[in-house]
Amino acid sequence: MTTIFEVAGVAYTFPDGTAGLRDLSMDVEAGERLAVLGPNGSGKSTLLHILDALIFPSSGSVRFAGREMSEKGLRDRAFSYELRRRVAIVFQNAEAQLFSPTVRDEIAFGPRQYMAEHEVGRRVDECASKLAVGHLMERAPLRLSAGEKKRVALACAIANRPDVLLLDEPTAGLDPRSVRLLTEIIAAEHGAGVTIITATHDIHLVWEIADRVCLLGEDNRPAATGTVHGIMSDRGLLERHNLFHEHIHRHGDHWHAHEHEHRQRDE
Repeated sequence: MTTIFEVAGVAYTFPDGTAGLRDLSMDVEAGERLAVLGPNGSGKSTLLHILDALIFPSSGSVRFAGREMSEKGLRDRAFSYELRRRVAIVFQNAEAQLFSPTVRDEIAFGPRQYMAEHEVGRRVDECASKLAVGHLMERAPLRLSAGEKKRVALACAIANRPDVLLLDEPTAGLDPRSVRLLTEIIAAEHGAGVTIITATHDIHLVWEIADRVCLLGEDNRPAATGTVHGIMSDRGLLERHNLFHEHIHRHGDHWHAHEHEHRQRDE
């Protein structure tokens, strides 16, 4: 397989001095499905932002397709263009990436940068149909529901036919029907050869959208890497990283312990 991302000793510190990520090294192979799992604040979003070159490591290095992803490296316009075309991200808060007056304009924005105009309309309609947002095309994106915004943001992300799709807590705020549609789209994109990297702490979602897991701890360091089965079968590991524990409930005069996993809650 071809290595698409090489992450070596990466750390990131926010301007206020807070650690966002510490000492992370890993490779991502082209075409794989990787889940970045961890509790809130562990650095999942920070890693995705680094992989999309929205921010750069405070130390360590990241390479995409053999080229260093740094401020200096992205001054090469050809490399910057290639990276932006080949890597797409959907933020946890989809509203943060929506800015056009209509859904049609929103989905068309990316293709207009990379495709001939006569191809844009067909690609927009194709993505709108795939994400079931065709009836929203003339609506203002910011007036949509949370689930609709998420689907529009995903339509925008796949409109350029990227090689890599970065998804940050993709099920946040979605109803079960929308979650099912999202997992079907992820499966379809992966089937077309797209590399899928998903940041989440929804441990049920991991089984459906990943083959390999990188677990980040609350100290912002990598805690474990392995197959989905290997990581998700290690209950002690999940408990230690605040992803799985027992809740104790009272029923009449009796107390019962129930297994409980952390899921993303819509804020």
